[in-house]
Amino acid sequence: MKVFSYIYKSLTALSFLFIGSLLGAFLAFATQIILARELGPDRYGFFATGLATVTLIVPLATFGLQGFWLKVFGLEGWRAIRWLNPSLRFSVFTTTTTLLILITWAFFGPHGSSFSWLLVILLPIVIGYLFIDLVSGKLQLEERYNTLALWRLMPHFLRFLFLLVVIFTTTGEYTINSIGAAYAITAVIIIAIGSVQLLLMLKGNFYLKGHARQDEVTNLSEDLRHSKVKSSDIYKQSWPFALTGILYLIFFQSDVILLKYLVNDETAGIYSVAFSIMAAVYLLPSTIFQKFLLPKYHRWAENDRSHFLQVYRFSNGVILLLGILIASLIVITMPSIIPLLFGAAYKEAVDILFIIALCAPIHFLATSIGATLVTQEHMRRKVLYIGIGAIINISLNLLLIPLYGAKGAAVSTLVSEIILLVFFLFAVKRYVFGNDAWKGWNLKLKNTLRRMG
Repeated sequence: MKVFSYIYKSLTALSFLFIGSLLGAFLAFATQIILARELGPDRYGFFATGLATVTLIVPLATFGLQGFWLKVFGLEGWRAIRWLNPSLRFSVFTTTTTLLILITWAFFGPHGSSFSWLLVILLPIVIGYLFIDLVSGKLQLEERYNTLALWRLMPHFLRFLFLLVVIFTTTGEYTINSIGAAYAITAVIIIAIGSVQLLLMLKGNFYLKGHARQDEVTNLSEDLRHSKVKSSDIYKQSWPFALTGILYLIFFQSDVILLKYLVNDETAGIYSVAFSIMAAVYLLPSTIFQKFLLPKYHRWAENDRSHFLQVYRFSNGVILLLGILIASLIVITMPSIIPLLFGAAYKEAVDILFIIALCAPIHFLATSIGATLVTQEHMRRKVLYIGIGAIINISLNLLLIPLYGAKGAAVSTLVSEIILLVFFLFAVKRYVFGNDAWKGWNLKLKNTLRRMG
């Protein structure tokens, strides 16, 4: 009965996260459709590049604190509260530094003044993402998946809502800066709501799932709660998570930025349409492994290795099949859907999407396998592999974009995803599970072949 109860609770939690992710993906996709149709390829590429530039640098502000919290609370339980105040103070420093870097790039980068002011208007997004990540970490530790789903959905809903307000209330042609302001207002609201959640957490008013209740922990003294933790201690623990976030964004968003500077805004806009479709698709594995399973992975890696291995094997098979199915649906349906939804001006995005759709099963499986490398001491290895993949991605972009434009960027992404998956497969077999990582798969394959024979 306990097994069935656990499965039921897990499926219920996942269903809420899936519904929230699907709604978020739909709203994000609808927002991009409206922007693309209203702005046209040139202006849409201009705005998409500005947004990509800001989000590319966001991990410097968040600095992996969400992942660090999940890890340290998974290891230390309630004793990890000693890290809260110092990590939040550290986030003030990282966010301020990030904003200064972005402002410097805005006014001294190789672009016009209109792009500079767009970046300035989008600055609140940096702080907004910090609050999104930290509150998400709190809700994951509490395993309040319903609230987490709503929290992650909120930015997508508010952006969509304010975009409609801009379109229907602006007389004449609305500017790109007014759309940027809608995104900035969304970030301000997220900051206000997130501040309340973090204040509750600082006061100890939260429930740490999987560990003894705080009032049952004996001798959890004030000395422990306020024990001195240096900023350097936070940095040493969180930098792998921060660097991972930056490198992942290089995979997904550097293409758009490089297309702007190496080709033009119109090409960046056409590529952004194909990218927006894949970004919506990638919310699915992100929900499963980064929102639902990751806090559990940290606990299982320390206390229940056999269950950790079983979930790993099962997840790989399911997520790979899901990726193949989604890639097939994209290839079949999008040639007619893209011109219909985005307009005839974006017809070239179909050929680009045919290439990056092949990334779906590869990315899905890499997300599943890579999630195990976040646990224990393996994070630094994951950073190394992603770093190599990011260098390859940028190098290929610099080589192929001048020759083939947006298609060259798509090929660069596909090759980089394949290389990263190979690295992850090697790392899990050698460092995490050993030969056990693939024993289950080998037996299933042999049984399948035997039945076929």
